[in-house]
Amino acid sequence: MSFNMILSVTYDEINESNTFTNGDCISGHVTLDVTKKTKIKSFRIKLKGKIKVQWRVACSRGIRPSSKGYDDEETLIKSVQYFVGGDLGTPLLTDHNGQPYSNTITPGRHLFPFTFDLPQEKMPPSFKGVHGKIVYFLEAKLTRLMRISSKDRIEFTFVPKPNPSNRVAQDDFTDKSWTFQDGIVSNIKAGRKCHLGEGLTVTGTTQNTSSSPVRLNFRLCQVQECCAQNQHWSHDSQDVLIERSDIIGPFRTANVTEVLKIPCNIPASLLNCRLMKVEYKLWVYLEGKHSFDSIVFGVELLPPRQEGGQSSFSEQSRSTSQASQVLRSSLLCGSPLPADIHHLFTK
Repeated sequence: MSFNMILSVTYDEINESNTFTNGDCISGHVTLDVTKKTKIKSFRIKLKGKIKVQWRVACSRGIRPSSKGYDDEETLIKSVQYFVGGDLGTPLLTDHNGQPYSNTITPGRHLFPFTFDLPQEKMPPSFKGVHGKIVYFLEAKLTRLMRISSKDRIEFTFVPKPNPSNRVAQDDFTDKSWTFQDGIVSNIKAGRKCHLGEGLTVTGTTQNTSSSPVRLNFRLCQVQECCAQNQHWSHDSQDVLIERSDIIGPFRTANVTEVLKIPCNIPASLLNCRLMKVEYKLWVYLEGKHSFDSIVFGVELLPPRQEGGQSSFSEQSRSTSQASQVLRSSLLCGSPLPADIHHLFTK
């Protein structure tokens, strides 16, 4: 921040969850407060999404302990719009009168509106993990001759549209049999997929051939994996939930049915990123025994179900963004709001 200038960027929320998805418009404005007449070399707003991973691994070199760092980055989306400056031939944004912005800013507060269209192409959701993150943000940058550049940045949450073909089917189960070290035999079926906030069904039979009562534990774990510089690293599993079955008496065979309530506040599975993965494993094992003597299921957790049509939601967000643009233009030039959007801001 320069001594005579304050630069800030904001965007308009389009829904109660303050999220954006494929095909949405993200609109906002850059606010510029200056205390004296200022000449600008370039002034732009950038939308960007990227994946970044970074971690260190301890290694031994001689008698001194040391560590080696790994990092990598991938750009998912990048779009830049210029108010002033830019490369030769770059189209410039215009003010509410359709005129190009001046490179000389007078004292006072100035608003510079913008709008970006998010692509329909598939992109991963916003995510922050232990050693990696997926972030989407807007960044404003203003440069002047012989002065330090002024910047401001704000992140927004991106949630991709659900894949219509990736649905939870009632008969989509994984069936496994396992004989534990005590000779106890279990035949377990677990769902392959489940939406966040819903129940994952686990059924089967367990034959207790021992003289002691037993019961099964169900442990759902999250595993984060990062990749950089051709080196792979997997974070230790984080327990999401642990449930226990009813006690099975000695020399008895019992049916087992458990519905595991999946929390809503965890990330969905992330399986198609080059630098990062988020996977979930369901471990079924005897209580009090080692977890390596267990049945392991891979489970794909999908985003929460969306009520109503996605298309109508995107159309609503687009109309809200366009109305916000008109509102800013009306405020800048002092004209009344058009009748077709007046109701959106006068409720």
